[in-house]
Amino acid sequence: MSGQPNSWGHYPQGRAAQIRRLSDRRALLPVASGPMLVYGNGRSYGDVCLNDGGMLLLGRGLDRFIAFDRERGVLRAEAGVLLSEVLEAVVPHGWFLPVTPGTRYVTLGGAVANDVHGKNHHRAGTFGHHVLAFELRRSDGSVRRCSPTEHADWFAATVGGLGLTGLITWVEIQLQAIRSPLLDVTRRRFAGLSEFFALADEADARDEFTVAWVDCAARGAALGRGVLMSASFADGTEHRDPRPRARGGLRVPVTPPIPLVNPLSVKLFNEVYYRQSLDARREYYVPFFYPLDAIGEWNRIYGPRGFVQYQCVVPPAHALPAMRELLERIAASGQGSFLAVLKRFGDCPPAGLLSFARPGTTIALDFPMGGDRTLRLLDALDGVVAAAGGAIYPAKDARMQPSMFRQGYQALSRFMAFRDAAFSSSFWQRMHTGESS
Repeated sequence: MSGQPNSWGHYPQGRAAQIRRLSDRRALLPVASGPMLVYGNGRSYGDVCLNDGGMLLLGRGLDRFIAFDRERGVLRAEAGVLLSEVLEAVVPHGWFLPVTPGTRYVTLGGAVANDVHGKNHHRAGTFGHHVLAFELRRSDGSVRRCSPTEHADWFAATVGGLGLTGLITWVEIQLQAIRSPLLDVTRRRFAGLSEFFALADEADARDEFTVAWVDCAARGAALGRGVLMSASFADGTEHRDPRPRARGGLRVPVTPPIPLVNPLSVKLFNEVYYRQSLDARREYYVPFFYPLDAIGEWNRIYGPRGFVQYQCVVPPAHALPAMRELLERIAASGQGSFLAVLKRFGDCPPAGLLSFARPGTTIALDFPMGGDRTLRLLDALDGVVAAAGGAIYPAKDARMQPSMFRQGYQALSRFMAFRDAAFSSSFWQRMHTGESS
C-alpha cells in the first residue's frame, strides 16, 4: 500500500499531494495549492474519500462531544466522532442511532456527506432525515448553520453532497429511544426472488429492521435464494452488553498475495450460510447491525489489488426482473463474493439532492479486483440498472461512467450551485473529466 490514507476497498490507491490534520472546528480552512477534501475514517469503498493531486484534511481530529440531552435524545458532536463512539455514549441511557450503516466505524460527518442508510429505511428513511442541524464552513470563510428550516437549500445540498459543499464541523441528530440493546431476530430462507419480495412485505410490516443475504453464486432453480433477517428492539430495562468482553478480537493480520475470495470459497460459504439454523433468537445489537466489525481489517482478504463494491437501486416496478438479470450475470461470471446484501427501500423521499436511497430495491456485493474482466462485468451490470431507471451509490463506487452518474442523480445541476469550488475528490474528478477542480 502507498502509506497514504486509502479507501476501504483499496482500489484505486490514494495519491493526495498534501495531508493536513483538523483539530479545531473554529479554525479557518487551510490555503491549498489544489482542491481540498475532508477525509473521515476511510470507510467509503471507492474514491469518493480520495483526492488525487489535492489536499486531504483528516477529520478524525474533530472528535469532541458538545452536548447530549438525555431526556430528549438530542446529541451534538463534532463531525469526526465515530458512530461507535456515539453508541458507547448513548446506549446506556436508552438511546440508539436513528439510522446506521453496516459498520459503526463511520464518522458523523461522513454519515451526513454520504446520507447513509440502514436496515430500517422502510420506517426511518436515511441518516439525513434525522439530522437536526449542522455547521458548514466554506473556503471563503463563511459559516452557516444548516437545518431543514434554516438555510434549508444548503442543508439539502450537503446531506448526501459527498463532502463537496465545504467542511461540516459539527452535527446534531435526533436519537431513537430504545428499552433494551437487545433485538428479537427472525431468520427465514427464501428459495428465489419472488419469495423474497413476499417475505419482505410481511417483515417490513412487522419489524423495524429487515435485510437479506442472497447467494450470488446460485444458478438455475436456485437463482436468487437467500436468507431474510428481520428484527425489532426488545422490551426491557437492561442496557448493558450481556456478553462477556473478549480480549483482543479477530483480525486479518496481513494482506495475502492472492485473494482468499474465489469461486470455490464463495460457493462453499454460500452453501453453509444458506443451510444455517434459523431459530428465532434474542441478540445484542452489535452482531446484528455490524457483523463484519468483529473482524479487524477484513478488507485484506481480497488481496493486494483490493476490491470494488457494487451497490445499485432500481425502482419498484422493475425490481424483480432487474434483480434477476443482475444475479444471472454475476453468477455466470464466476465473480462476486459471499458479502451480498439485498433489501428494499421504503417510500421516504430522498433527504438530499444527491441522496442515493430512494423507493426501490437495492443490492450490494463485493468483487475482488480482477482488472478488465471485473470492470467489464460491472459495466454490464450498469446497463441493466440504467435500463431499469436505477442508480449507483457513489460512496461504494470506484468506476462508474459519468453518464451513469448523471442519469441516476437528476438534481445534479441544482447541486452545482452549492458546491465549494475549493473542494473536490477523485470521484468528482472522474465524473467531471477535464474540470480544473
